[in-house]
Amino acid sequence: MRRADEDDFHDFVADRMDRWRRSAFLLCQDWHAADDVVSVTVAKLYRSWRTVRRAENRDAYAQRVLTRSWLDERRRPWSNREQSWAEVPDVAGAVPETVTDRDGLAALLRSLAPKQRTVLVLRFYLDYSVEETARMLGISAGTVKSQSARGLANLRTAVNRQY
Repeated sequence: MRRADEDDFHDFVADRMDRWRRSAFLLCQDWHAADDVVSVTVAKLYRSWRTVRRAENRDAYAQRVLTRSWLDERRRPWSNREQSWAEVPDVAGAVPETVTDRDGLAALLRSLAPKQRTVLVLRFYLDYSVEETARMLGISAGTVKSQSARGLANLRTAVNRQY
């Protein structure tokens, strides 16, 4: 890779790293797994930088690579057996309200099937259109709509059970 291309790549990645980590976390529900997915994404983008560089929408291209990397990781047999924890609590204590809300949202997202979670994160957190989401996931717009509807219905049901 030429020096100018490499500088362009590094600038592109540096500007988007935080967003990629947040969206990967929303998909994975685990910061360690999210970092792994982002690392795989960056490696894939580096290998195909000439193609990425010429893409009409680099951000959408990168998000598609990230989303598909996560879906590929979910298909691996060990992903269903392994759980990681950032910290093991010694004693239950008072938790600030903002953390409780964030944890509640994370639990609700974890309750969804992976494809529903992916569609909802892309559509409502990252604000992609139905067509963009369909292109990213390689599915039809109708499937995006049905997965959105089912995912939202499942979230409503889960919220109603809590309250």
